[in-house]
Amino acid sequence: MANHDPLRTTKISVRNLNLYYGSKPALRNIAIEIPPNNVTALIGPSGCGKSTFIRTLNRMNDLIDNVEIDGEVQIDDVDIYGKQVDVVELRKRVGMIFQKSNPFPKSIFDNVAYGPRINGMHDRKALAEIVETSLKRAAIWDEIKDDLKRSALALSGGQQQRLCIARALAVDPEVLLMDEPASALDPIATAKIEELIYELKENYTIVIVTHNMQQAARVSDRTAFFYMGELIEYGETKKMFTTPERKQTEEYITGRFG
Repeated sequence: MANHDPLRTTKISVRNLNLYYGSKPALRNIAIEIPPNNVTALIGPSGCGKSTFIRTLNRMNDLIDNVEIDGEVQIDDVDIYGKQVDVVELRKRVGMIFQKSNPFPKSIFDNVAYGPRINGMHDRKALAEIVETSLKRAAIWDEIKDDLKRSALALSGGQQQRLCIARALAVDPEVLLMDEPASALDPIATAKIEELIYELKENYTIVIVTHNMQQAARVSDRTAFFYMGELIEYGETKKMFTTPERKQTEEYITGRFG
């Protein structure tokens, strides 16, 4: 799967996507085209389907009982729900960063080396290079480079979150999904994560769920507004925050509901 095709205008294409928890619809008829090397923000009130939607992009919902999905999710024109798709491979290509940082109770080095090792890499020198590159890309190398044997759990919350981003980058994904990656962090750590997101889009396609309107406005190129399991509006962030097409979008962005 090529990482960079300059002619490709869509990285992720979703059509007629419906998702049910049992008989309860959680997503209804979602259609969205996500361009490569962009940050796409998903906004909307709690329980509107943002996190459920982002988890359809790397099949994390497969882990929940009683979920039914129909419709199409394509990455680089391949339907990721197709029978031939290896879900482990898919999750290497589509990394996920969660709201609460979840480093393993191991050293900083072993956290980042975890994915490459599982994929069969044991050459110490090659691993050290991957660890260094990933930590640099996650903008945390300079803070911890002399401390790689230290437990990851000893890091601050913001550092742990950047370490988790480094861990996701170590297996060389193409897409990064971030589910409220800064909601548990203080403003300074949040600013670092936002800066990092902005830098990472040069090499990755990023989809971020955020409750924070200002954050969506600051970091994203495009914004999708979800409400009650439906995609209400999707477009360029600047336009959506200044002249939204739908009244519901305007009311949500200006804080009149949600």
